Amino acid sequence: MDILFLFVILFGLLIFGVPVAIALAGSSAIYIISNGMPPPMVVAHRMVNGVDSFPLLAVPFFILAGNLMNTAGITERIFNFALSLVGWMRGGLGHVNVGASVIFAGMSGAAVADAGGLGAIEIKAMRDAKYDPGFAVGVTAASSTIGPIIPPSLPMVIYGVVAGASIGQLFAAGFIPGIVMALSLMLMVAFFARRRGFPRDQKFEISILFSSFGRAFLSLMTPVIIVGGILSGAFTPTEAAVAACAWAMFLGLVIYRTLTWRRFLRVTFDTIETTSVVLFVVGAAAIFAWILTSNRVPEAVAGMLLSASDRPWVILLLINLILLIVGCFMETVAAITILVPVLLPVAVELGVDPVHFGVIMVLNLMLGLLTPPVGMVLYVLARVAKIPFERCVVATAPFLIPLVAVLVLITFVPAVTMWLPTLIYR
Repeated sequence: MDILFLFVILFGLLIFGVPVAIALAGSSAIYIISNGMPPPMVVAHRMVNGVDSFPLLAVPFFILAGNLMNTAGITERIFNFALSLVGWMRGGLGHVNVGASVIFAGMSGAAVADAGGLGAIEIKAMRDAKYDPGFAVGVTAASSTIGPIIPPSLPMVIYGVVAGASIGQLFAAGFIPGIVMALSLMLMVAFFARRRGFPRDQKFEISILFSSFGRAFLSLMTPVIIVGGILSGAFTPTEAAVAACAWAMFLGLVIYRTLTWRRFLRVTFDTIETTSVVLFVVGAAAIFAWILTSNRVPEAVAGMLLSASDRPWVILLLINLILLIVGCFMETVAAITILVPVLLPVAVELGVDPVHFGVIMVLNLMLGLLTPPVGMVLYVLARVAKIPFERCVVATAPFLIPLVAVLVLITFVPAVTMWLPTLIYR
């Protein structure tokens, strides 16, 4: 009953619009005081321990790298290259939208950064080409979820820290599922293009392709530096984040000269603000997760799930449903920090590799970014496209079909996720 009281307070605070971090810390504090648990200094110590991790240093640097790329005009070069590459297809700008998200995914690692930066360019281009704004928002929202799956990935860094899993292996595991997501979304775009009679946005010309590739070449080297450096062992994921920032600054300040010192300072302050929010959520969620662990909630949940059926696929299906529901109501970082200690032991008991489970969890929670009431990506794109939030929800709904299909595929066909990390690391 005590734990039920904890969750009632948490969801009560969230319903009244209290920020996630404060709701987590506040509900934990009320529970601790009411149950006469450790003094405040112990709570503070737990919060500090929750963020005292070397791999977490990658978080602010990847956030800074994404902000620098948006500000320095790198995203626009990526979009133009994607346009020359796949813009000739029917419904071309829809395919460009997905292709540009795949490329940008290898740089930022965050769905909201993709939606807010690259999404603004994509939606404007589709509107100028007379595409329905709802369709533009739907494909932009869906393609932004590729960002945290293809390496680098901020949610996977958080998962790796909490689960004690190799971040390098997690990055490798997300690559193929990310490509499969992109292909499934392009099939959906092709379906809409044929059904609604969308045009081909431009002719394919090899000269334009080479020209746009030349202008975007140095920008396209960013994912090569990040992913190639990690997979080759040249540097750790944290060092890769620093390298991404250094490269983005070099391009913006020296090569393209689009990044002024005034813009750099604004980007820096934005990064500090975003990082402080993320780490506050991690610290607050660490206290919440500690309370759950102290009360043996993971063991109780594991026993309940394992007793529900003797068929592993049924339990995996239940875990996916739990994650999908949680993703609708809880911010990604908080959900990972709280649920990994609860659900990972169940997955391991079923023979699921922690790296494989990490990709399953992250993709589930990314779908939560496309569903109300939280739906952070939808709120961002509603503001960018200047259309009602409800219309964003309706427009995005059809694109959930291919994404859920990919989720089922990676859940029940482990080779899709584990082939690459097994090849490289094991």
